Amino acid sequence: MPRWKDLPDGLDPQVGEFVARLRRIVDGDGSSLATLADRTGYGRTSWERYLNGRLLAPKGAVVALAEVTGTDPVPLITLWELAERAWSRSELRHDNATEAVRLSGARTVTAPAPGPEAPAAEPPPTVARPTRRPTMFLAGALGVVIVAVGAFFLTDGGPAERNRTAAGTPAPSATPVRDLPPGVLCAGPDCTGRDPEETGCGDGHVTTADSITVGTTLVEVRYSDTCAAAWGRIVRAVQGDTVRVTVGRVQQSGGVTTVGDTIAYTPMVAVREPGEMRACAELASGERACT
Repeated sequence: MPRWKDLPDGLDPQVGEFVARLRRIVDGDGSSLATLADRTGYGRTSWERYLNGRLLAPKGAVVALAEVTGTDPVPLITLWELAERAWSRSELRHDNATEAVRLSGARTVTAPAPGPEAPAAEPPPTVARPTRRPTMFLAGALGVVIVAVGAFFLTDGGPAERNRTAAGTPAPSATPVRDLPPGVLCAGPDCTGRDPEETGCGDGHVTTADSITVGTTLVEVRYSDTCAAAWGRIVRAVQGDTVRVTVGRVQQSGGVTTVGDTIAYTPMVAVREPGEMRACAELASGERACT
């Protein structure tokens, strides 16, 4: 029985070349997926997806694979960069096609049915009104004005006044709500402080934006464009190793607290771009590094 599945139809040739190279490295090393997961810190299911072309391996996984197999990482990373650009182009085409189908469906649903226009409704018959109508109208209008004035002073000038900036211009509106894929539970500021795995942000919706090695520990900036959030992760870590991320004044931290654990990550922080975030690791050995 073949070890690897056929690559998906329509996979970009550059991605296919990259996946084939990964397969040759793993075959040459002779490691099982379970062993590979244990040695690199990336899960068995993740490697199965990477090596079958279902998900593009993040840069951190590529670097880890090169390290544990003694492979020169430079040409491998070059292949990854080409594959990453091709993968991004493919995802963009898919997103555009999905949006076009959605808009087409919306137009189909909302378009009026052909045929003669419906006759205009006849105006309702005039109904006699009591002679006290002007008095009642004025009283009602006066009541509305009194309520509005009271609300204005009680709310310190009303929402429009509170939303003005120091320059006197309206403050920007809140971040619009995204249409999230199934299983993803948050986006943007709603993700800050939450677990990326429990919210679905780390499951197929994440890339490694940057990484650095401290001793034998890999420090990564993990970024989910879907969730507009990032977090820090350490791989091949030991008890006492910690990782901290900072975006402006917001900080989140995590660490290995149990003997035998080798991976730890921080809660998420909302970001517009992963470059806004700084991830720093402090190892139990005393070594420190940031990316």
